[in-house]
Amino acid sequence: MIGGLRRLVPLLLVLLAVAGCGSEKKTQTQAAAAATTPGGCKQVAAPAARKPPHEKKPGQPLPAGNWSLSFDTNCGPFTIGLDLETAPNAAASMVALARAGYFDNTVFHRIVPGFVIQGGDPSASGSGGPGYKTVDPPPSGARYVHGVVAMAKTGSERPGTAGSQFFVVTGADVGLPPDYAVLGKVTKGLDVVDRIGRLGDESTEQPTEPVVITSVKVSRG
Repeated sequence: MIGGLRRLVPLLLVLLAVAGCGSEKKTQTQAAAAATTPGGCKQVAAPAARKPPHEKKPGQPLPAGNWSLSFDTNCGPFTIGLDLETAPNAAASMVALARAGYFDNTVFHRIVPGFVIQGGDPSASGSGGPGYKTVDPPPSGARYVHGVVAMAKTGSERPGTAGSQFFVVTGADVGLPPDYAVLGKVTKGLDVVDRIGRLGDESTEQPTEPVVITSVKVSRG
């Protein structure tokens, strides 16, 4: 009987250990779920809006090469391949701004499901910019289809005018006129862009949860 008890005690300890591990894993799973938003993004607080700093306008286009901007967001990463032919001035500007950390800790302030996601304004107001403009008239046949990235502008500005604000098309073909400088297209992480594109209120065009750009990395291939 004593020998039986000796065998039983280690067995109970093993069972308790297994139960403890299961409870710990459950707690970790619950914590991970709590840190994820309903939209499937990492739960973060929206950064405070700030007055956009005035940056220096690049004096010349980028050297030839395969240039890209890699965005790290709380919803995941995505990469934009820059088109130096259609928007050489906007491309040089965006690279300079990214290197200066201009886009770090900014938000996508406008999200219209099935249309576009728009960011690049540190003031989060939709009217902020770097203090200068570039102009790259888009081709007459420019089409703003899924994954295309273009520069935002006001209705009164001439075609191809750009500051720092950009948009990514999330609809199949949103039918915009050829007024917006075509910066390039998404080459990686289009699923992330689409996820962000679902996080907007169609009536207000405002995000339903914070979508934060934590950093932007410049690469040249």
